[in-house]
Amino acid sequence: MLSQGARPVGYDDRGTGAPVVLLHPFPFSRGLWAGLADVLATRHRVIAVDARGFGESPLTSTARYSLADLADDLAALLDGLQIRRAALLGMSMGGYTALAFAARHPTRLAALVLADTRAAGDSAETRAARQAALAQVRAQGVAAYLAGSLGRLLSPAAPPALVAHCRARAETRAPSLIAGIEAMRDRPDRSGELGAIACPTVVVCGATDQVVPAAEMRGMAAAIPGAAFAEIPEAGHLAHLEAPGAFERTLSPFLAATAEGSRS
Repeated sequence: MLSQGARPVGYDDRGTGAPVVLLHPFPFSRGLWAGLADVLATRHRVIAVDARGFGESPLTSTARYSLADLADDLAALLDGLQIRRAALLGMSMGGYTALAFAARHPTRLAALVLADTRAAGDSAETRAARQAALAQVRAQGVAAYLAGSLGRLLSPAAPPALVAHCRARAETRAPSLIAGIEAMRDRPDRSGELGAIACPTVVVCGATDQVVPAAEMRGMAAAIPGAAFAEIPEAGHLAHLEAPGAFERTLSPFLAATAEGSRS
């Protein structure tokens, strides 16, 4: 489904109840949420959204965008759907967008789930790795980049079939990957904004995340007033894929409680 307006956005809208928005990780589209969205839609209105250049959301003519732009895209989509407030689940790059949304549109947040993401800006090492990734996409192509990067998004023990599952769902358009990498590289450090998050929040991470260490995510949770922290055993950066049952069991009670609280 593609929204109409100044900025078309690809999204799915299913189920009824308190709205829950799903923001996908890089380098995927909203389709990576399929199983979780189906489960959540039995109890909630679930809106899974494509970031610019991924799935059905087009890039702009200049291609460049910021994570703040993605947050504003979401606000406009919610306006079009006549949703005033929603719970927001952002994973990895989606978590960066969720934090930008929390800073720019705080009154529209009913609850926040930050999964396998970070508030800090890129370290010098990570920034250099992003520059190398950009150079690889431009010089060697998307296939070479994905072959070298997707395994790190899963735990070291992930079966080859799961890596193949991710490869089949990864974005393959070079301009989209380049714009996404640049947006992540240039995002601001939002560590100092965590204390201002006032909605119910849970921080979720895979215990064997190779991208964002569990200890870093625990510290992020400690900086958000009243936030809970949950670690998913035997799961990496894409925790909802490696441990779908454990991820859903962590998420569902939190969303149910926040939905009930919003009605009271």
